[in-house]
Parts: sequence; C-alpha cells; structure tokens
Amino acid sequence: MTFGFAPSSAASMSTSADLAAASTNPLTRMLEPAEWAAAGIPLLRDPREVVSGLHTRHRPQPATAIVAVLDPDERLRASASFTRRPAPADGWMFRNVLLAQLRKVIPHDLRRRTPIRTAVLLYCREGDARWTEEDGAWMWGLRDACTLHGLRCGAYITLTHDGWQVLGEGRGGRRPSADSAPEAFAGEAQPPPPRTGGAASELLRRAAAR
Repeated sequence: MTFGFAPSSAASMSTSADLAAASTNPLTRMLEPAEWAAAGIPLLRDPREVVSGLHTRHRPQPATAIVAVLDPDERLRASASFTRRPAPADGWMFRNVLLAQLRKVIPHDLRRRTPIRTAVLLYCREGDARWTEEDGAWMWGLRDACTLHGLRCGAYITLTHDGWQVLGEGRGGRRPSADSAPEAFAGEAQPPPPRTGGAASELLRRAAAR
C-alpha cells in the first residue's frame, strides 16, 4: 500500500501545461548566461589543463561535442565525443544524446545522496566565443543529463577558431583552438594511439612490421 498526497487539480493542470509547453517549444529548453551563472556551477581549478587534455584525446573539429566526467580532484575518469547532427538546437535532444554517451562510458551515481563526480562539456563550433542559442540548448541538456545520471553539472566550454572559453565565467585562452594541433600529454612524446579494430587489426599491424 502506498501513502502520499494527491496534488490538487489546479496543480496538475499547471504541471501538465508546463510539460506540454516544454515539449513543443525548444526555446524553453535553453539557459541564458545569467541563468547558468546563477546555477552555482562549480569552477574548474585549471580549465586550460582540462581543455588541452580533451583536445589532445579527441582532436575535435567544428560540430564535435566532448562530454567528460571528472573526479573530485579533476582527474579525467571517462569521456566520449560525437558529432552534432544538422538540426535545430534543442536542449531536450542534446540531453538525450549526452545521457546516452554518459551511460556508455561510466556507471551512474544515482544511489549517492550527493554527487561526487562532475560532468563537463566541450563543444567545438564555428563562430566566435559569444553565447548563442545553441550554447543555451547545450547548457540545458548538460544540466538535465547530469541530474538523470547522478552527476554534478560542471563547466560548459566552447572551442572556436579564436580559442576556448568557459561560458558564464569569462575565463578562456587562445590555445588550444579549433585550428591548433593537439598538445602532447605531460611526460609523453605523443598521445596514445586510438584503439581500432581489435585483435584482427593488431595481427595485421604486427605482420606489416616484420
């Protein structure tokens, strides 16, 4: 048997109306810079290190999004990149694709009372560093995806030909940019090669090296 309080008919009608409006109007599924800044998004201690690491690992081109999960010490625990499909900016759609990527790369933390891991989003795009409605939709999508996966919502970063910018914070830099070559990882001559093809590709690689 379940006990609880039944919402009033007025509240039910209001909630249904709000949900209906959100499902039909993409403009309600985006966040303005002021809303983002007021949401208490945790600041990155070293945003350039985070940006450089993601840029080196994923080598994004315009229309590439990278979602990454950081531990409390800002060490990278998981990341995934994907290309944004040409379609109107919609926070709901962005939420769904971000949530799908998070589910692929890291278990959820919904059993925790307080999230300890943070998800950040880097989006490589054309244009300059000024906020756009597309950015607002990504912000909405990131915040919602983090809630549904039990993560803290972290920084939203744009990467353009002019450099990188943490929106809502005013922090940024010229390198890396959408045009720059990936930097080497600390202590490494070059980033580790991507995994491709599994055992069959490894056998072919060894045969070619003989």
